[in-house]
Amino acid sequence: MAAARQDVVEARRVVVKVGSSSLTTASGGLDADRVDALVDVLATARENGPKEIVLVSSGAIAAGLAPLGLAKRPRDLARQQAAASVGQGLLVARYTASFSRYGIRVGQVLLTSDDISRRAHYRNAYRTLDQLLVMGAVPVVNENDTVATDEIRFGDNDRLASLVAHLVRADLLVLLSDVDGLYDGDPRSPGATRIDEVAGPADLEGVTIGSAGKAGVGTGGMVTKVEAARIAAAAGIPVVLTSASHAADALAGRVTGTLFHRTGKRSADRLLWLAHASTPRGALRLDPGAVKAVTERRTSLLPAGLTGVEGQFVAGDPVDLLDESGRAVARGLVNFDARELPRLLGRSTHDLARELGPAYEREVVHRDDLVVLHQH
Repeated sequence: MAAARQDVVEARRVVVKVGSSSLTTASGGLDADRVDALVDVLATARENGPKEIVLVSSGAIAAGLAPLGLAKRPRDLARQQAAASVGQGLLVARYTASFSRYGIRVGQVLLTSDDISRRAHYRNAYRTLDQLLVMGAVPVVNENDTVATDEIRFGDNDRLASLVAHLVRADLLVLLSDVDGLYDGDPRSPGATRIDEVAGPADLEGVTIGSAGKAGVGTGGMVTKVEAARIAAAAGIPVVLTSASHAADALAGRVTGTLFHRTGKRSADRLLWLAHASTPRGALRLDPGAVKAVTERRTSLLPAGLTGVEGQFVAGDPVDLLDESGRAVARGLVNFDARELPRLLGRSTHDLARELGPAYEREVVHRDDLVVLHQH
C-alpha cells in the first residue's frame, strides 16, 4: 500500500460527501440502487475500518423534482425550497431503509451557515453530531434548503462538507463526484491526466479546473470541490476526491482519485466557519491604527478605531472590517446594531460608558469572534 494513503487508513472519523448526480436517475429522481451501493460501502467501512461516518448528502432538491412535476431544477428560490421540502423526506427515508439492512440508524441534521457561525449554535451543532456518532448512528447532513435564503446559504454541499469535517474534528474528508479525481484539464479531452496528489497550491499551478457551475440537478462543479479540499486541508484534514464508484477504494486507503495532503494544522476553533461559511450583513470602516491592531496584534475592535458603518445588521451578525481602501481585512460578529454605531465612532469606551451607561463599555467586535482575512 502506498505510504501516501496511510492517513486514510488510520482515519477513524470520516466525513463523506456525495453529490446529486451520484444518487439520482437521468430524470432527476432518487436511484435506489445507487443509494444502496453507497450505503453498502459506508456500512462496510464502519464495520471493517472501523470508522465513524458522517454523510453529507446532496439530492433533496433533485428528489423533489419529479413528485412536484418539475422537469428540471428550478431557478427561483421559492420552488427550490418547495422541492427540498418534499425531497428531503424522501432522501432520508431512502437512507433510513438502506442503512437498516445493516441494523444502522441514521439521524437527519439540517444546517444553515447562520446556525454555526454563531458561537452557541456552533457548540450545539458539534454536540448533536458528536452524540449521534457516540450512539452509533450515521448523521445525514444537508443544507436546510427549505428555509435557507441567499444570505445564509453555504452555496454548495462541497463547502458544507469541508466545514462539517472541521466541526466534527474529522480525520478525513472524502468528496464523491461523477469524476474520478482532479485532472490537469477537461477530463473529457484527450491527453488530460489525473493528478494523484496535491501537496499544496503549487501543485495546482497551470491546472484548468473549469467553471463552478454545471448543467443538471447539482450545483457544484470541480471548482467548488477543489476549494472545499483547500479549506479542509488548511484545517489539517486530508481529502480524497474521487467518483462514487471508487468510494470503497477511497475509504480503504487504496490509491484512487486525488489526495489533498494537509497544508495546515488542526484547530478546534470555529473561526473557519466565520471565514468561509458566513455572509457579511454589513461593514465597518477602520482607521489605520485599528487595522494594524486587528490584523497584526489580533486585538478586539474598539469604537475608537471606527470611521464608518455600512449596511443594516443587528448584534451577533457577521460584518466585514474594511481598511481605508475599502478592502475587507477581517470579519467578525458585531456586538451592536447598525443603528447604534454611528454615535460611537472614534470614541473611547470610558467616555461612552460615562455618557451612555456600562453596556457601552465593550468591544465592537471581540477578538474571539474575529478572523483575519488579509494581512495588511
